[in-house]
Amino acid sequence: QAQLVESGGGLVQPGGSLRLSCTASISFFSLTSWAWYRQTPGKQREVVATISNNGVTTYSGSVQGRFTISRDNAKKSVHLQMNNLKPDDTAVYYCNQPTGTTSVAHNWGQGTQVTVSS
Repeated sequence: QAQLVESGGGLVQPGGSLRLSCTASISFFSLTSWAWYRQTPGKQREVVATISNNGVTTYSGSVQGRFTISRDNAKKSVHLQMNNLKPDDTAVYYCNQPTGTTSVAHNWGQGTQVTVSS
């Protein structure tokens, strides 16, 4: 089990940007895929973006073209650059290592709150 620590959230106006970061205390960070997820009250956690061990990325339709996921294997970190934020992006954001469609490898971290509001 890795310890996951997310940071970088905050309050931003619609159209603004934020950059989220996640560090993972795991030995084989560079060998695995990573993903960002988000959750709002009363809803299931959803995948926002994924990045494979060789850098291939995927995005949910709602963030395609606005969000960019990246990784820094030397620092065992994964980032999410979020541009042109919308109120619907308001959520708690988490990172984890996906092991299937809905399963993940590690206990969830505390997440980081993103609030998009004018």
